[in-house]
Amino acid sequence: MPRPRLSLVLLLATCLVPVCAQAADPANGRKLARQCQTCHGLDGIARIPIAPHLAGESQIYLERQLKAFRSGERQHEMMTVVAKDLTDQQISDVAAWYASIKISVTLPDE
Repeated sequence: MPRPRLSLVLLLATCLVPVCAQAADPANGRKLARQCQTCHGLDGIARIPIAPHLAGESQIYLERQLKAFRSGERQHEMMTVVAKDLTDQQISDVAAWYASIKISVTLPDE
């Protein structure tokens, strides 16, 4: 493909990618995560057996799940209530916070 045509294809492709209004803010997400800490912990390590660990999870995954709770696509007694009033920006921020937490594991000796 000649260079001018390739440049045009790349330009058109970037126009088709959705642009976020604002980048996610993990620091704001940390503040928002205070409402999550009873079950999931501020550090993303669950405090109760039925809650999943969130530390180090993919931001995309966390956003998708929160939006599913918010829309009613996914149902959970507590999460549906928590997510229903979150804006897209707040969801991105809290997801960025939990995704930014670095976790490490130590495998047991065999």
